[in-house]
Amino acid sequence: MRDFRNILVVCDEDSAYEHAFERLCWLAQSHAARVTLVDVIESAPGDLSRLFRAWAGSDGAHQIEEDIVALHRARLEDLAEPLREQQIQVTTLVLLGTPFVQIIRQVMRDGHDLVIKGAQRSRARPMLSDPDIQLLRKCGCPVWVLNVAAEPRARRILAAVDPDPEDERRDRLNWQILEFATALARRDGAWLDVVNAWRLPEESALRYGRARVPEAEVDRLVANAQRQSDWRLQRLTADFAGSCEMMRVLHIKGTPTDVILDHVETDGIDTVVMGTMGRTGIAGLLVGNTAESILKRVACSVLTVKPEGFVPPVSLTGSPEMRAQ
Repeated sequence: MRDFRNILVVCDEDSAYEHAFERLCWLAQSHAARVTLVDVIESAPGDLSRLFRAWAGSDGAHQIEEDIVALHRARLEDLAEPLREQQIQVTTLVLLGTPFVQIIRQVMRDGHDLVIKGAQRSRARPMLSDPDIQLLRKCGCPVWVLNVAAEPRARRILAAVDPDPEDERRDRLNWQILEFATALARRDGAWLDVVNAWRLPEESALRYGRARVPEAEVDRLVANAQRQSDWRLQRLTADFAGSCEMMRVLHIKGTPTDVILDHVETDGIDTVVMGTMGRTGIAGLLVGNTAESILKRVACSVLTVKPEGFVPPVSLTGSPEMRAQ
């Protein structure tokens, strides 16, 4: 796994941040990384003062806001202390504003190379929450959201790839996905399934539509599509063949969303490693609906990787942060 030197850990009370701490200790110690614990109060600077001003007066309302911030800061300091005892360099940070926006801005300001976050706590909704999805989609660095029910270590990992040697940017993204997935599988002693979905576009229309393409010709086109797709997959995974003892390479016919979600459910996958890419000229949008559909429906832990040059659709202008040392 690549070296992480500057890790941001989201520790708001609505997320299962405690699931991230064993991961965090391993990463920080093995990479000599500095760590920032962050909590975001979902309120613009000054809003809390205005809220309490009617009955506390201006000075009293301002003090209430300061007390609330101090309470969040103290909680982060309590969380930081055990990490510092393990010789991990830790800073704590309280931000105000929309949580996923402030986290992305913090990544942009301080150059964090990984965000770790526990999934939002919700028994009624086991899938990833909208704020988690926003962060996974739009943050400029890799984001690792750990499911509430996740074990401290992964047991079954799925790496979703879509190789294309003619698209250098996408091929590099697939390489990054496999770097993360194989390193994590080695670290955890986990099974790793590298999954690639393939299909012949419009096969049904060719077989049953008005064009009436001969069945033998459609079969030939399907076989050719399968052969070319398999060659691309084998080319991508060849260099990783010896890097993980428990790795399977699966070439499955179907749409990517259906193939990946079905495999997550039937094979008990607890961690998905996948990439998101922006359409040319439109920062933050995903290619097609594949990644979006998966993020909205998957219930396991997810690590998303961005392509080189990804531009977050968030401006750096925003509310100031308040630090605690």
